[in-house]
Amino acid sequence: MFETLESATAYVIAALEAKGTATREDFDVPAIVAASHNIVGSWDFRAIENETFWRIAASYLKA
Repeated sequence: MFETLESATAYVIAALEAKGTATREDFDVPAIVAASHNIVGSWDFRAIENETFWRIAASYLKA
């Protein structure tokens, strides 16, 4: 399931939009995916701690 750039991107978008307060348009999704991939070393982002993921996402919030 989490073996490709596309599946990792879908995971990030789902996480960003899950709370209903933001959309993918509010974030630089490719940058979040790249930063997360650098930390995990794979496309399986479930290994990232929730706090770390949201710290990454917040740093790529569009103004």
